[in-house]
Amino acid sequence: MATTTYVALLRGINVGGSNRLPMQALRELLGGMGSVAVRTHLQSGNALFDHAPAEPERLAAQLRDRIASELGLTVPCIVREAAELRGVIDRNPYDMAGVEPARFLVAFLSGPVDQDRLKDLDPAAYAPDSFRPGEREIYVHCPDGIQKTKLSHALWEKRLGLTATARNWNTVTKLAELAGV
Repeated sequence: MATTTYVALLRGINVGGSNRLPMQALRELLGGMGSVAVRTHLQSGNALFDHAPAEPERLAAQLRDRIASELGLTVPCIVREAAELRGVIDRNPYDMAGVEPARFLVAFLSGPVDQDRLKDLDPAAYAPDSFRPGEREIYVHCPDGIQKTKLSHALWEKRLGLTATARNWNTVTKLAELAGV
């Protein structure tokens, strides 16, 4: 059976003692969906898995529903084909020279960026933080650190009407490396 490698990105788990989701449980949930070669990265809801070709949105909904029904947690999930991570890296509009990767985020979105919904967003209101939209992601640079940025998933969800979850550049590039893309 031919399989495709996918990356699952879960938002808001294992942060500050809430929404506890052990990575072993995540691996088991993905295995229960017919996934194979399931592996996780860090404790913050990053998983790579092989699965029969399927729509990533359907896999994300299935995983979200399984987490809710089996663990009683409400966890937004985004699934992308692992090969898409190479495109996210290659499309990065920032020159990364001098940028601390831990202070550079990619906000992954559940759908495409609607530029019209961002046109009245004044970048100066968020300085020194900055952002640039991609295709189904927003690139965010937070030179003073990511903890207090107003350019969080909540802003993108409200603005774009999509689910969002962010990963720092170190995690994005590591997931791509683990996926072999």
